[in-house]
Amino acid sequence: MPTVQDRPATPIDWFRRHRARRDVRRTEAAGNRAADRLDELGPGWHVVDWPRTDDDPAVGEQAGFLVIGPGGVFAVTVVDHGRSTVLIAGDVVQINGRRPPHITRARRDAGAAARVLSRAVGVDVPVVAVLAFVGTGRISMHGLPRDCLLTSYRELDRLLLAGGDRISPRTAEKLAHVAGDPATWINRPYRSSDDDHHRDRQDRAATSAPEPSPY
Repeated sequence: MPTVQDRPATPIDWFRRHRARRDVRRTEAAGNRAADRLDELGPGWHVVDWPRTDDDPAVGEQAGFLVIGPGGVFAVTVVDHGRSTVLIAGDVVQINGRRPPHITRARRDAGAAARVLSRAVGVDVPVVAVLAFVGTGRISMHGLPRDCLLTSYRELDRLLLAGGDRISPRTAEKLAHVAGDPATWINRPYRSSDDDHHRDRQDRAATSAPEPSPY
């Protein structure tokens, strides 16, 4: 008897696969456009790919990378909103009538990165959540979110530079080396969905703006 895997693909199956591939290409293109802005940061800055919370199926809608430099450590999440208007009211993002939890995911990713990097180097490493929008649609803000910086991808480099120098070039290079080592992310602290409420207070502390550190 044929299994589900053996049955011929239907038009809806083809459409879903085609849409998934298109969304992946669109997400990658958005991430590349945002990353191109980082060329303006200078040689003291490092961009690192890292394994985000890939157990979340919605992560495929976003691109992301760590940016490490004199201003500190930033977990940048990139969202492509195309021509759609983005409405932001505090922690709520609304696009085309939907309210995707982009800010929640960005904070969660930053908190996860902070815990892993802190464990790897043995001292507290604050990681700032950044949500960068790629698209031509208008971005309208009515109140900023907690513990998450928002920006258009065109302003990403300026946002990261705005905080000034908080860590030394040597520290930034060391952290970039640690973050770029795949072994750093093996057996990273697991965070189940049941822990979200319990750790929300800790995440907000971990993703606050970094202070000067001796590490």
